[in-house]
Amino acid sequence: MALQEYLGAIVMEVDGQEVEIESVDVTEKTGRKLVKTMNKTGRAKGFAKGIAEYDLKVTAVIPLTGDLDWAAIEGAKITIYPLSAGGKRESYLDCFTLEVGKKYTVDGEAKQDLSMAALRKVNE
Repeated sequence: MALQEYLGAIVMEVDGQEVEIESVDVTEKTGRKLVKTMNKTGRAKGFAKGIAEYDLKVTAVIPLTGDLDWAAIEGAKITIYPLSAGGKRESYLDCFTLEVGKKYTVDGEAKQDLSMAALRKVNE
């Protein structure tokens, strides 16, 4: 069995400044909606296309100095980089913050939990 290589680093850029990201959970909503019609079969007959949405749950470490105004983030870019040279990057553009939360643990560093939305997704 051959070894598999997986995606690696996650980088968020806010106003040209790189932010340390621990994790990103991405939910892509297709925008499709079920179309119900009155027919003799008693079931839906199809769907309508809609607008795609990208919801992001981001966990970032809180720096000791130079902390950002996390709630004011607009126009950020989140890129998931492959560690090898041959892979493609996946970027979420025009990201903005919806909710902000903080997390403190006994054994680890303080973390910032962000709910964000992105307007576009690009495979580079």
